[in-house]
Amino acid sequence: MTGGGPILLPDPAASEAFGASLAARVAPGDVITLSGDLGMGKTSIARGLLAALGLAGEAPSPSFAIVQPYDPPEVRMPVLHVDLYRIGDPAEMAELGLDEALSDALLLVEWPERAPGYWPHALALTLHPAPDGGRILTADVPASWRRRWPT
Repeated sequence: MTGGGPILLPDPAASEAFGASLAARVAPGDVITLSGDLGMGKTSIARGLLAALGLAGEAPSPSFAIVQPYDPPEVRMPVLHVDLYRIGDPAEMAELGLDEALSDALLLVEWPERAPGYWPHALALTLHPAPDGGRILTADVPASWRRRWPT
């Protein structure tokens, strides 16, 4: 994997716009992980991506459902929005059935550090606070994403 240069996201609208910019680049079988502390904008990026894939209305955070599925015609490809915040043991991952869905769906995974090593070939996005109150996004870009990465 290689790193993408840091991207400044000054506000939630910029985070959603960044997510929307990914929509033209994603395909079924892709995994995008979103890491960062609470309130860093992980769900904002996911919402922007889902909206650009055709979702009408605001996507709920999957914190309590853990896996929120979206299927055509609601979106242009199957998407599983996953929030692992409440996963206490990586062994619980098998119960979610994500491996079976991976071949025909896009996986958006928040809190991937709850299942270390589970998606070694994911586009791994990490959000950190910026000094001015915005966010700084960094990326580990796998080979499958190098030609598609925005920067």
